[in-house]
Amino acid sequence: MSDKKMSSSRRHHLKSVMLSIAAGWLENEKKELVEAKKVYMAQSCPAPNTSGDQAALMDTCKKLHALIDKIDEERYDIDAKVGKADKEIDDLKIKVVDLAGVKKPALKKVRMSADAMLKALLGSKHTVNMDLRANLKQVKKEVKEEPAEAVGDWRKNIEDKADRKKMFETS
Repeated sequence: MSDKKMSSSRRHHLKSVMLSIAAGWLENEKKELVEAKKVYMAQSCPAPNTSGDQAALMDTCKKLHALIDKIDEERYDIDAKVGKADKEIDDLKIKVVDLAGVKKPALKKVRMSADAMLKALLGSKHTVNMDLRANLKQVKKEVKEEPAEAVGDWRKNIEDKADRKKMFETS
C-alpha cells in the first residue's frame, strides 16, 4: 500500500456509496420480512370457510380457538426464552466488569492537615485534636550533680562498675 492519504472528496464519495448500498440492503430486508410474515400467516392461519351450516361454523370456531391457544403457548415459551437470555446477558455483563476489574483513578495530592481531614470526615460536631505531643506526659530529667573531683577519679568509677558486675553474676 502506498503511504498517501486519501483525499477528503474521495473519502466522502466512498462513504456516500457505502451508505447507499446499506440503505438498499435495509430495504431488501424489510421486503423479505413482509414476505416471511405473509408466508407464516398463510401456513398458521388459513382463511376460514364461512359457507355452510351452523355446525360447520362451530367447528371452524373451535379450530380457530385451538390455533389461538397454540400460538399463545408458543408466544409464552418465546417470552420465557427471551427473559432467560436477557438475564444471562446481564449476568455475563456483570462477570465481564468483574473480570476487567475496577480501575483505580490516579490519586491527587491534597494538602490537608490531619485535623482538617478528620473535621471533614466527621463533620463540624466532632472536634478531634491530632496534636499527639499534647497528650504526652511531661517528665523532668534529674541531673546528678557530682563533685568535680569524682569526675577526675577514674579508678573509683571502675570499682563501682565492678561491684555492679558482681551483683549480677551472683544470681
